[in-house]
Amino acid sequence: MSLSENVKSVISTRYLLPASLALNLVFVGAAGAVALRHSSPAPLQPVVGIKHSVSQRLDLVITSLPADDARIMRAVLRADAVKLAQAEAELRLSQEAVRNTLRAEPYDPAAVRQALSETSTARDHFFQVLHEALASATAKMSIAGRQTLADWPIKRGNVVLTQ
Repeated sequence: MSLSENVKSVISTRYLLPASLALNLVFVGAAGAVALRHSSPAPLQPVVGIKHSVSQRLDLVITSLPADDARIMRAVLRADAVKLAQAEAELRLSQEAVRNTLRAEPYDPAAVRQALSETSTARDHFFQVLHEALASATAKMSIAGRQTLADWPIKRGNVVLTQ
């Protein structure tokens, strides 16, 4: 065996241990991730069905109320449905106006500021209408129903139901 073959052999074995250790770390990390995923009390699921709309969140709140209070809340929201829908439509249109001004060429920062201001006003109006509906509903509800609303989000075990 020549000297150059000896050097090549030493160099190749020198990197064998670090490469093996790195590979072992990858396997241990993957096994740990799988173990962590399956060790939680509730199985982890992809974030597909998160409910972000106001009506979906209100449905969650209403389903947590006592039956009579839930009926009261639904009746008030149905009575104010037209006002709520108009306020929400104004909010959505103002948000679309912001998107359009951001995409506009040539770009006009003053127009963006104006559109953002209108969106802020529309959002405030929407929540004012919604809060008025909620306040009129809670005036008719029982103490237990109001207590449930005050304790929202509902905690069950370690899970907070706020979707």
